[in-house]
Amino acid sequence: MQNPEQQRPPLPPFTLASATEKVRLAEDGWNSRNPEKVALAYSIDTRWRNRAEFIHGRDQAAKFLSRKWDKELEYRLIKELWAFTDNRIAVRYAYEWRDDSSNWFRSYGNENWEFDNQGLMVNRHASLNDLPISPQERLFHWPLGRRPDDHPGLSQLGL
Repeated sequence: MQNPEQQRPPLPPFTLASATEKVRLAEDGWNSRNPEKVALAYSIDTRWRNRAEFIHGRDQAAKFLSRKWDKELEYRLIKELWAFTDNRIAVRYAYEWRDDSSNWFRSYGNENWEFDNQGLMVNRHASLNDLPISPQERLFHWPLGRRPDDHPGLSQLGL
């Protein structure tokens, strides 16, 4: 595991540019679907609320992400900055995925993030809902992995 003192730029206090960059880096990480790599963005003692699940610590976060991406196949995510302060960022997001029966969903949510001075996320509070969609209603068609820079964001897609 990563040294807990290692910095994870951009660091607080956030500006519009650095908060926007932090959101895109988080999106890129989650689109990698690599639980161990993604978990390194969180403090050793990170605390999450994700739907009705409460996660304590980086190891539990990595296990949660493994379970998530084992269930949510062909996962593609877009995050958008909503607001920020010195060490907090609020985002809205949507992601598309299918289950093992090829049923498609678009999940919509909001997250509130709090960071330590090293740029590691210490608190993550997520609220989200799943909407069944048909394959024809899908909007996220890039190859699995990082969203291309020229792919529309949530606002451009009307989400």
